[in-house]
Amino acid sequence: MMDIQSCSELSEPPQMLPPSPGTFVDREELIQHVGDFAVSQGYVVTIKQSKRDRVVVLGCDRGGVYRNRRKSADESSAECTRRRKTGTRLTNCPFEAVGKKDDGLWVLTIKNGTHNHEPIKDISEHPSARRFTEREILIIKEMTEAGLKPRQILKRLRQSNPDLLSTPKHVYNVKAKLRQGNMTVRNFKSLGPQKSAVRNNYLAVTKPSWRQRNPPRVPNLIGGRFVDSQSFTSIDVLNPATQRVVSQVPITTIEEFKAAVFAAKRAFPLWQNTPIVTRQRIMFKFQELIHRDIDKLARIITAEHGKTLKDAYGDVLRGLEEVEHACGLATLQIGEFVSNVSNGTDSYSIREPLGVCAGICPFDFPAMIPLWMFPISVTCGNTFILKPSEKDPGAAVMLAELAVEAGLPNGVLNIVHGTNDIVNAICDDDDIKAVSFVGPNAAGAYVYARASTKGKRIQSNVGAKNHAVVMPDASVEATLNALVAAGFGAAGQKCMALSTVVFVGGLNPWEDKLVEHAKAIKVNEGTESDADLGPVISKQAKEQICRLVQTGVDTGAKLVLDGRNIVEYHAVSSLTYLTGHKQVTGILWFGL
Repeated sequence: MMDIQSCSELSEPPQMLPPSPGTFVDREELIQHVGDFAVSQGYVVTIKQSKRDRVVVLGCDRGGVYRNRRKSADESSAECTRRRKTGTRLTNCPFEAVGKKDDGLWVLTIKNGTHNHEPIKDISEHPSARRFTEREILIIKEMTEAGLKPRQILKRLRQSNPDLLSTPKHVYNVKAKLRQGNMTVRNFKSLGPQKSAVRNNYLAVTKPSWRQRNPPRVPNLIGGRFVDSQSFTSIDVLNPATQRVVSQVPITTIEEFKAAVFAAKRAFPLWQNTPIVTRQRIMFKFQELIHRDIDKLARIITAEHGKTLKDAYGDVLRGLEEVEHACGLATLQIGEFVSNVSNGTDSYSIREPLGVCAGICPFDFPAMIPLWMFPISVTCGNTFILKPSEKDPGAAVMLAELAVEAGLPNGVLNIVHGTNDIVNAICDDDDIKAVSFVGPNAAGAYVYARASTKGKRIQSNVGAKNHAVVMPDASVEATLNALVAAGFGAAGQKCMALSTVVFVGGLNPWEDKLVEHAKAIKVNEGTESDADLGPVISKQAKEQICRLVQTGVDTGAKLVLDGRNIVEYHAVSSLTYLTGHKQVTGILWFGL
């Protein structure tokens, strides 16, 4: 039998927890973390003190169920009155969260996490839920200048926000502050449950600072915000056809990486408990947005990678197939149940997300490989850290923008840029449970060895070496077209590129025709409509290819078509510029 003490313990309301400490990229993300967590626990916080560039102190904004204390029989009337007054008003809730700026990042600590009130059952009952959003404040200002009365303003606001709980008196108070010259929208901010979504919509109409740079500096995505890295080191992303700087990629600091992992870890519990159909709905919207912006994605891929627009469209479309697959994951998440697998024993299995996962991408498919990774992962309930290639990160950032627009919650998808240090950090971080890698053999083996020592699940896709066998009765034209497309597509910069062909029955019937088809390939800038082949990713890549061709010649191969010194000239605004690093890989025959 359960004793009385146990019953009383079960009847007590759950204790409200403080938000977890952490490191944040900026002040706004720290405030959002505290506010969103507070709402999930049933209390509301507001800014108590703020020295904007150094420190912010957040405290509980009271709220909740007032505690009425009963009168004791042995207490005097004066003592009862005093205790009743102090016991029925919630003043000075001790909860405080302190954020301080340290070396460019904001560090959150909890000074006191206890509360002297019960959780709010319905967060909309709290007075802060009646505060106006930033966008609504701007609308009130415009309508006031147009001469509208508070009731008229409130009526129009409710047309776009039917759940608005504010009254004409609240509108009048805002108008009074505006008349006094208090134009700072920040003073009207609320940490209510709809704040983050409203802020994202508000910022969407303004051009982010990283886009205003020339050339733009590619941002990190941390906790739902695209933020410029604090790092002073960056890598130039060059257009392979023109050698002009397209953008700059920052070398993300370890502190910023930790902030991204913390954001993903923070978002996981809520995202894990989000129904699978809701996650699918976001993927349906994401798919729609990719179709809408496929032209922009293809152009940024061509500008950074060099492949032709036709290949760039194929890059996006192959990745889009994975998004479409993610839209149908609901049935694949079904577990299994076997009754009476042994006497009196039933067996069942359920599928659960792992937690924070990470993906490390190569340069050859800037859209397809990121889409291999994060749509499936997040639809299954995980949160994700994506590291695009530092050579062509633009498509991954654009896809992340579309994912946020589709409704992916803050922190579910994060992007960090960098090179070896970030890869090592991904492998070593204890909060990352799984890593997916695509790339060269040596790098893949290194990632597998280093990450597996931490007990992570590893998916390492490496070691592509493709051969073709041509039988004597093969269709000549179809075979030649297939060999040229497989061997020269994307300048051979893909894991499925054909490197070796074996002709059963002899080479002689095929050699001249294959050389003729290769000569017909039009080498040009990827944006040109007649281009069959664009440049390789960099001058260093071309030099490596030329070395491999020369090695083949030196070891006895017959070079039947040499494309190492091909030069293309293009007229642009009556000016001529040279793109001498364009090339067609040489065709070599080895005696068999």
